[in-house]
Amino acid sequence: MRGKFLKVAVAATATAMLATACSSGGDDNESAGESGGTLRVYNAEPAFLTPSGGDDEPSLYVIRQLYRGLVKYNAETSAVEMDLAESVESTDQKLWTIKLKSGYTFDNGEPVNADAFLRSWNYAAYGPNAQNNGYFMKRIAGKADVAPADPDGEGPKKAPEPTAETMSGLKKVDDLTFTVELEAPFSGFPTTIGYPGFFPMAQACVDDIAKCNETPIGNGPYKIDGSWQHNVAINLVRSDTWKGEPGKPDRIEYRIFADIDAGYAAFQAGELDVLYTLPPARYKEAKAQYGDRMYEAPGDSFTYVGMPLYQDTFKDKRIRQALSLSIDRQSIIDAVFDGRFTPASGYVAPSFEGAREGVCKYCAKDVEKAKQLLAEAGGWPAGEKLILWANAGAGHDLWLQAVGDQIKEALGIEYELKVNLQFAEYLETADQKKFTGGFRLGWGPDYPFMETFLYPLYGTGAGSNNSGYTNEAFDALMKEGDSADSIQAAIPSYQKAEDLLGEDLPVIPMWWNKVGAVYSENVDQFVWNAVSDADYGAISLKQN
Repeated sequence: MRGKFLKVAVAATATAMLATACSSGGDDNESAGESGGTLRVYNAEPAFLTPSGGDDEPSLYVIRQLYRGLVKYNAETSAVEMDLAESVESTDQKLWTIKLKSGYTFDNGEPVNADAFLRSWNYAAYGPNAQNNGYFMKRIAGKADVAPADPDGEGPKKAPEPTAETMSGLKKVDDLTFTVELEAPFSGFPTTIGYPGFFPMAQACVDDIAKCNETPIGNGPYKIDGSWQHNVAINLVRSDTWKGEPGKPDRIEYRIFADIDAGYAAFQAGELDVLYTLPPARYKEAKAQYGDRMYEAPGDSFTYVGMPLYQDTFKDKRIRQALSLSIDRQSIIDAVFDGRFTPASGYVAPSFEGAREGVCKYCAKDVEKAKQLLAEAGGWPAGEKLILWANAGAGHDLWLQAVGDQIKEALGIEYELKVNLQFAEYLETADQKKFTGGFRLGWGPDYPFMETFLYPLYGTGAGSNNSGYTNEAFDALMKEGDSADSIQAAIPSYQKAEDLLGEDLPVIPMWWNKVGAVYSENVDQFVWNAVSDADYGAISLKQN
């Protein structure tokens, strides 16, 4: 998963910030193409279908069609554009005033007003609700009161009980206006609020979140048809309450597969219209077979091997550095991915302003240096295997085995693959910090701003910090960047924070992907959004 600020600068800065961003698919005119028909798409089993809970790719693909937020991201330029917001303004970048467009409702008839956003953000932030996207509210004044910090992470001490149920920084002005006071100025605030964690929720949804997760009450161009058929399908139809531009297909059917190979077989059999990713071993075949119906573009999704710093074996950074120095990324990319990907030597996508090469000086293979560092750290524990984890069914075992082989050859460490958990269960294992060795995960931008590659993954207590990394200097530099006068002025602080990651290696960078998606002959216009990937609601089908 995925720009910009102030009244006038919202659109202008977005374009400037991502001037080198990856391109997206479709014609310049997104409104081109006829409407109608049923679009059948591949999906893995989501973890959640609520804005406060869904932070994984399978979930977000569905949520983005069921719900809509304050701003959206232009498919071609990644520029921030108003969606349900009429305006997002600030004079000091700390107190923001948000005015909403009128006339929008949820599928159950409730109004999409200031209360809808305030209740959603407060619900996500409130610690006892344990919502994955709660950490996105971290900058709002009063967040610490509704979700006090755990004093020792996963240790025996428990976090204090909340002293409030709502954040003091959120204030309703009138039915269509509210203010957001941040703990400190943050020039990138309007960039972030297009992420689904900031979407509104109906009162009925908050009252019964479990029911809403099964049968969402959305406010977007599509609504659920029936309920979530776990591990089988999620079917959406056009919403008759949506007042904005309608989606192109009449119906979107998310067909859920346990593995990507099964999804590819279904696509070949004519059972799917869009497959947003491909099995690594089938790329050449797909390119030859589908030609113009394969969409390719440089990607900004990051693949890494996380280090469980909560395990004693991985606490010494020299262990992590030695493992990283044992890996020849390019050889794995060539052997498994036909050379399509780009080896990662930093933590921010090359297409983002502020990205640099060579941040990680332990990301180029150097066996002698790896042996030296391992010895200095006291060596690998005798008789202990290196466990390498990945989710099942996505082809990750192929390249993960190559990683294990290279580490074994370089350092003599025996390894074992553990690739038996479906994605939802795998994410739960990550959230509960139960990995016993290196774990494969990926990360895509939630919004078009380099901070999205840093704090969410490595900030102390951040929702996607699955390594358990904590570094006061890193957190301080992120706050320094957040409080800069502009996004451009924030970059040096963020870069210094990234430099700490390059030394500490809470995760081992592997590569940046290349988008490879295929679509059927039924598709008239295929649209790929540079931030949110395949835009199903904007994809049109050929009409008979």
